[in-house]
Amino acid sequence: MTNPRPLPDHPPQLLSPNDRPLPLFTVAQLRELEARGAAGLPAHTLMVRAGAASAHYLIERAAHEGSLATEHPVWIAAGPGNNGGDALVLATRLRQAGIAAEVCMPVEVKAEDARWALGEARAAGVPISHVPPASLDAFGWVVDGLFGIGLARPLEGIFAELAVRIGRRATTHGRVLALDVPSGLDSDTGNVVDGGLAVRATETVTFLGAKPGLYMTYGRDLAGSVTLAPLGVDLPPAADVARLNAPALFAPHFPARSFASHKGTFGSLAVVGGDTGMCGAPILAARAALHTGAGKVHVAFVGEGAPAYDAPYPELMLHPPGTLAFDAMDALAVGCGMGRGANAIASLQKALGCNAPLLLDADALNLIASDTSLAGVLTAGAVKGASGADGTARPCVLTPHPLEAARLLGTDSTSIQRDRLGSARALAARFAAVVVLKGAGTVIASPDGRAAVNPTGNAALATGGTGDVLGGIIGALLAERLPGYEAALAGVYLHGLAAETLTAGGSGPAGLTAGELAPTVRTLLNRLIYPVRD
Repeated sequence: MTNPRPLPDHPPQLLSPNDRPLPLFTVAQLRELEARGAAGLPAHTLMVRAGAASAHYLIERAAHEGSLATEHPVWIAAGPGNNGGDALVLATRLRQAGIAAEVCMPVEVKAEDARWALGEARAAGVPISHVPPASLDAFGWVVDGLFGIGLARPLEGIFAELAVRIGRRATTHGRVLALDVPSGLDSDTGNVVDGGLAVRATETVTFLGAKPGLYMTYGRDLAGSVTLAPLGVDLPPAADVARLNAPALFAPHFPARSFASHKGTFGSLAVVGGDTGMCGAPILAARAALHTGAGKVHVAFVGEGAPAYDAPYPELMLHPPGTLAFDAMDALAVGCGMGRGANAIASLQKALGCNAPLLLDADALNLIASDTSLAGVLTAGAVKGASGADGTARPCVLTPHPLEAARLLGTDSTSIQRDRLGSARALAARFAAVVVLKGAGTVIASPDGRAAVNPTGNAALATGGTGDVLGGIIGALLAERLPGYEAALAGVYLHGLAAETLTAGGSGPAGLTAGELAPTVRTLLNRLIYPVRD
């Protein structure tokens, strides 16, 4: 049994979502598309394909570890619905491949497809019990096949107990595979269903299509690494389906770096902020803008006592309050450390009256949330007043964290987190602007209905100043004349990937400082967008 025989069927397709702009389907969309895709297929086809894909994944994933063997069998928790049926097919396929597997099914499956799968598992001689073992330590892999995307109530009783035990196994021994989604996870939002419990897995094979909840809120922590098994069903996304952010969505919009380029080719950015005692925030943003390729970067301070120049980066041009002509800029990034005083309000009003592409962050957003006249100027300018040099609407990007988003929508951060995609879209519609809703699974939404969930980033970004760096990155891309939505996609992706890259090199997740991100962003930008050709 240490040398598994090949599966009887042709190996199913397994896709890594990395760097793919995959559509992210909600449960309602999946149900509709699943019914359409399964039409005309023989009975049980999708369940068979899901179980076979999971078995193929386990064999491929664990072949080099020696973890699929007689002495290290696979333990599979099967729920009472179709997710349990997928788990039973998985067990049958492993058994057919000569791999020891046993199933714990606390409540016998009820759905018609799952009943068929139970019969197949019994016929194949799969050991099935109703009581879990005292310990999961002896198993090579543990599989969560309790509940899928249809769960509408919190896990209770034996299922809650199993969720805790499987999660404990994930954090101690690893090798926990979830089928479709970790049980208890809301696949639309990334929250735990009804505030209950959810399984923590180290890996997830998700079926038919990717789900937004696997990449937002608690989803990335609970799902681990995600692999997509399309099950041979073509799911053409509707116009309102969000996508997973990837370079293919933004790379074509970057300007060429030709020999005839000069500093004016890549625009002038003004970072506006820095009230007295908060000069560091705009300088962090401005340094990030330099590393992202802006031609010239200015800092327009709103408070007194700012330095005359930035010694580590003398390329930056620093201006005392009221001395920089905003109209001469190609883009403005407003809000980093600007406070809410009279100078901040005056600077924001001045920026809103310009035609340059605009990024608004931090206190700029808080001022707009507290002043309906400022909000009105922003919306009017985005819709019909301000325009770019080519006559199209001026790009405007808002970058709130959940609390700032709540202030802008007149609600609370709990409501924002309950539906991050919906909240970002609501903000984009209200202010006629591209919205970057920061957090675990940053959401980028455009007023034209496009939306994306960003897969990069980690806990290294949970430190002061990283939002300022993001603002500088996106501001630079606006100055380089990327459209607002694509500038936001690129900035968020590179910002998160820089944190991952630094963490992989030992500089995170603990103790990474915001200022360390910018040089790595530059490296990634040149690697992804401007690679050197031989």
